[in-house]
Amino acid sequence: MWGCGWFNGTGLVEELPACQDLQLGLSLLSLLGLVVGVPVGLCYNALLVLANLHSKASMTMPDVYFVNMAVAGLVLSALAPVHLLGPPSSQWALWSAGGEVHVALQIPFNVSSLVAMYSTALLSLDHYIERALPRTYMASVYNTRHVCGFVWGGALLTSFSSLLFYICSHVSTRALECAKMQNAEAADATLVFIGYVVPALAALYALVLLSRVRREDTPLDRDTGRLEPSAHRLLVATVCTQFGLWTPHYLVLLGHTVLISRGQPVDAHYLGLLHFVKDLSKLLAFSSSFVTPLLYRYMNQSFPGKLRRLMKKLPCGDRHCSPDHIGVQQVLA
Repeated sequence: MWGCGWFNGTGLVEELPACQDLQLGLSLLSLLGLVVGVPVGLCYNALLVLANLHSKASMTMPDVYFVNMAVAGLVLSALAPVHLLGPPSSQWALWSAGGEVHVALQIPFNVSSLVAMYSTALLSLDHYIERALPRTYMASVYNTRHVCGFVWGGALLTSFSSLLFYICSHVSTRALECAKMQNAEAADATLVFIGYVVPALAALYALVLLSRVRREDTPLDRDTGRLEPSAHRLLVATVCTQFGLWTPHYLVLLGHTVLISRGQPVDAHYLGLLHFVKDLSKLLAFSSSFVTPLLYRYMNQSFPGKLRRLMKKLPCGDRHCSPDHIGVQQVLA
């Protein structure tokens, strides 16, 4: 996946020790993400979804958003091996910008990234509503479930431009309307604005509002509907993690759009460097698929209890699994 011929646009620097060390380090990092990150992401995201769906009665508003992010994380974890084992600098014929494999995998990647970003932003806004206007049920579990459905629908509609670009690349260019849609830079710019700028501003606005909330608990507020004290720490950690890991990916998209839209020939050195940074940013983006469920596991106080209830229902042959099963203890440890 990694190459460093972008130093001067030739392959001569491939023999430099610094280049070889860089390739080795990034290859080991990719292998670590493939061997450790992908299984951990699949396992913890699946457990997060199953444990919460099994305990629907005790789900809170943040739990619904984390289930939404876990579903997106499952998709990203499934896509990660293809990207991490992909060809260097995306120069393979099937992996080119208009290739069938590239477009087919790019659509679920874009959908999952949009769902993750908007779930994080909406979690921040609903958390502020819960803090500022308690007992109003504006940020209830019922409403949040419908909001998450709209998030998936909006993500699919936003990613539909990639599908249109793919279709237009296989029909006659004599059709003026279709020829105008063969603009990958416009699609990337739209994705950057809708998929990153809007949710980033919403999350920042919610965090600013939360920082201004100065209120004391009253006896009326101490009920089962209130969020746990650890929910605020989990929220801040999730927002910082998600946007920290996804920001490089969207910045690279924005840089590529600006570079290509200038209409001037791009030097091979800068083009190779752009592909290299793009691969590195995608590696960081895929790491969010296992970092976020780990944060939820270690910072959500109710998750271990939900997981134990789920494990009690799993059959072990002719009997039910014991909550003290070794595998369960390893996950709960």
